[in-house]
Amino acid sequence: MRDCYCTVNLDQEEVFRTKIVKSLCPFYGEDFYCEIPRTFRHLSFYIFDRDVFRRDSIIGKVAIQKEDLQKYHNRDTWFQLQHVDADSEVQGKVHLELRLSEVITDTGVVCHKLATRVLECQGLPIVNGQCDPYATVTLAGPSRSEAKKTKVKKKTNNPHFDEVFYFEVTRPSSYNKKSHFDIEDVDEVDKMEIRVDLWNASNLKFGDEFLGELRLPLKFLRQSSSYEAWYFLQPRDNGNKSLKPDDLGSLRLNVVYTEDHVFSSDYYSPLRDLLLKSADVEPVSASAAHILGEVCREKQEAAIPLVRLFLHYGRIVPFISAIANAEVKRTQDPNTIFRGNSLTSKCIDETMKLAGMHYLQVTLKPIIDEICQVHKPCEIDPVKLKDGENLENNRENLRQYVDRIFTVITKSGVSCPTVMCDIFFSLRESAAKRFQGDPDVRYTAVSSFIFLRFFAPAILSPNLFQLTPHHPDPQTSRTLTLISKTIQTLGSLSKSKSANFKESYMATFYDYFNEQKYADAVKNFLDLISSSGRRDHKSIEQPILLKEGFMIKRAQGRKRFGMKNFKKRWFRLTNHEFTYQKSKGDHPLCSIPIENILAVERLEEESFKMKNMFQVIQPERRVLYIQANNCVEAKDWIDILTKVSQCNKKRLTVYHPSAYLNGHWLCCKATADNTPGCTPCTGGLPANIQLDIDGDRETERIYSLFNLYMPKLEKMQEACGSKSVYDGPEEEEYSTFIIDDPKETYKTLKLIIEGVGTLEQEHAQYKRDKFKKTKYGSQEHPIGDKSFQTYIRQQSEISAHSI
Repeated sequence: MRDCYCTVNLDQEEVFRTKIVKSLCPFYGEDFYCEIPRTFRHLSFYIFDRDVFRRDSIIGKVAIQKEDLQKYHNRDTWFQLQHVDADSEVQGKVHLELRLSEVITDTGVVCHKLATRVLECQGLPIVNGQCDPYATVTLAGPSRSEAKKTKVKKKTNNPHFDEVFYFEVTRPSSYNKKSHFDIEDVDEVDKMEIRVDLWNASNLKFGDEFLGELRLPLKFLRQSSSYEAWYFLQPRDNGNKSLKPDDLGSLRLNVVYTEDHVFSSDYYSPLRDLLLKSADVEPVSASAAHILGEVCREKQEAAIPLVRLFLHYGRIVPFISAIANAEVKRTQDPNTIFRGNSLTSKCIDETMKLAGMHYLQVTLKPIIDEICQVHKPCEIDPVKLKDGENLENNRENLRQYVDRIFTVITKSGVSCPTVMCDIFFSLRESAAKRFQGDPDVRYTAVSSFIFLRFFAPAILSPNLFQLTPHHPDPQTSRTLTLISKTIQTLGSLSKSKSANFKESYMATFYDYFNEQKYADAVKNFLDLISSSGRRDHKSIEQPILLKEGFMIKRAQGRKRFGMKNFKKRWFRLTNHEFTYQKSKGDHPLCSIPIENILAVERLEEESFKMKNMFQVIQPERRVLYIQANNCVEAKDWIDILTKVSQCNKKRLTVYHPSAYLNGHWLCCKATADNTPGCTPCTGGLPANIQLDIDGDRETERIYSLFNLYMPKLEKMQEACGSKSVYDGPEEEEYSTFIIDDPKETYKTLKLIIEGVGTLEQEHAQYKRDKFKKTKYGSQEHPIGDKSFQTYIRQQSEISAHSI
């Protein structure tokens, strides 16, 4: 057996490492995603073997050239492992200047001198964690060889040498000492070459390590006397080619590499504006974003850039509401609502993954970490029980885990990001309106996302949701599978729970959870995350009670002569209003609509010498000061009040952390009671983090998808034409598209095709200009750059055609 792990490297810089697997055929099954922050030549994978002394030795590597990544794009491929030696590790480039000059000696004879200037190197390989490079410069011919070397540069793989070496290429013939060579024959010069080798000065007894070399024949210098360029370093000639490759084994990879060439913002305006107004197009199936979903082979391809673009511009909620509403209208049976892989469900999945990442971390990470570390046996299938395990104990372990996860999920409603709540609110409204006879559809519409497509998959594969760095070991994986199945069924609220399971042992286990309290907890949770603090829907839905309890409040001074004293009151918060009354069940003494809550912040203790105080700020600077019973209660009230009022249009950005007493604010000493706040508001909950998305890049991605599926766009145009003219049974090839309004859809298609065409011309023009400006041998395109050579070939073919 071997303890093997695999690393992912950009050239030789490690960017990811798998866990160690004890096997000669290790399966890693790990996903790694990264943005590539710099240029690179190879994407490399090294396989290491770790011995008992925790020393690592390299078994072999796979190196894929950047230019070849497209060949393997998104395809499972087996790669042979290659030997790792100095020659296979060569990387980096060197900057040289060569000058061949004729010198006339005292006797009037002409001889040739060569000056070689080694300026600098970049990106040399790092050997055993260090790089102390030096260069040797050799002038070699059939009958002579003369070498000189630079100083050693310590601890750098980008050394600046800037040293010049002089060589005599031909000498006057009178120079007749035996030790020197006579070179009168000019042809001899053509056979000579200059060689630059880079070495790592090693303090080990094995000698210095080879880092790469460069060989240049002198004959190309005859045309121009001075020559200066960058070169890629190459492996040595002997490069161990003669050795037959040992079978070191092979590695299966699936590499997805995308490169976006992004212009500045203004280039994308027409296409971006067309996409962003998708939510307002009637019917939504005639909008640019919906059309993208129709022409892409996989709905996922369209969903990823669309969601990112709409999130970036704050338009995701209206867009998803529009496409979800259209999908609900097409759904015949309430039981199949949002069950397919439609554009709506893929977009919501993607939104939850982006906006809900922090929410998952705070909700599930602590308990998932514990499950992965503690390894409690939870197998409840009698057939799979290991020796010495007790079925009852295992059931109890699993039941405790399910119970704890169920509790953290159903108690987490207050942390659910606003953008998700707004989407769930619109899903629930659409579903309730469409299937008025079904009281449960408002819950299943939401649970089919939050449980089935968010919590259950995150429990099942925590590594895909960044909850764990690697995928769990088989035993933990099995435990998570059993928890995930149970949570999914609990969340789906179906009537006959036990019948949902194919396996009898799952049905038996599920009996623990067949109590009404579980269904109630799910419903309360779904109510909280799908309520919204807006007023216009009060007619449709019953207000949902979010929190209630006794607290102490200070009079707001609504009466002119009233005392501003403190009284105990019963507070109630629903998704419509915040009220208080003398005691539970009484008529409210005061009601604040949710849209009038402009900020909820803590109040400094010195204001009234009271702990656990907070303030609810309303229009016209009216402030309600409240004292909660303890710090936990205070935090809960502040969080939930902030949560429900987070979408208010007029939320404040500044507030006063202390009260206004005796004619001035205690915090900033301002005297006017309407002075704007002196401290920035705490910006809601961290659950609503702004995502770092580049809108132009996403638009470029959408452009390239439209460009790729251009034939389908054109086919869709034909379908619109045939639909508007001919109303009979549809032709087979057109029936795959959803077209509700052929005329509107045709208009949008025309705009998309125009926008894509314009961008395509811009890209082509940019490539032509770049081609004209680029110099082969520059720092960006050193001599020996394969990709640039192929690029030159393509360009010259293109320009030949255009001529």
